[in-house]
This record gives sequence, C-alpha cells and structure tokens, in this order.
Amino acid sequence: MNKVAAGVLTENDDGSFVFRYDEDYLTNPAYSSISLTLPKKGQEYHSKTLFPFFFNMLSEGVNRRVQANKFKIDEEDSFGLLMATAHSDVIGAITIEKV
Repeated sequence: MNKVAAGVLTENDDGSFVFRYDEDYLTNPAYSSISLTLPKKGQEYHSKTLFPFFFNMLSEGVNRRVQANKFKIDEEDSFGLLMATAHSDVIGAITIEKV
C-alpha cells in the first residue's frame, strides 16, 4: 500500500485464499488497513473465493477478455489475472507483486 509491503495474499491448492498482514505493517500505527473489509489484525483472513477487495481490482467484460488473451490466462482465473495486471495497471494505493 503506497509502496509499503502491507501483507501477503496466497491462493491455496484447493482454490481458497489467505491474506495475512505483514508484521511490520500491522504494528505500525501510521499504516491503515488496506480495506474496511480487511481490518488490521494479527490473524489470517481465509476465504473460499478471492476476497471481494482484490476481486474488485480486476477489469470486467471486454477488458478482462483482452487481458486474459494477452497474458494467456483463463478468463475465470481471477488470481492469475490479478497477479498479471495489478502490479502496475491499477487505480488507487494498492499494487500486487509476486514475492
């Protein structure tokens, strides 16, 4: 968030997701939560689907199809599209980078 590592988003083998705040980010009172739906806390967040906050960072419709085609990613692979596009082509303070 704003070029500071806020946490780690992971897709599990079963297609579920985990988000965990970075310890340094979590303990720094100057840093806010990345989303109202993901308030800062020490426990991991678990979801059977991609968290809405991250899903809403993705393009829709024709733009999504164009991106899927360009990156050779299944159009239904939201996490793959997020990893391919959210490192630079985003609006707002959040970017997604592979670690």
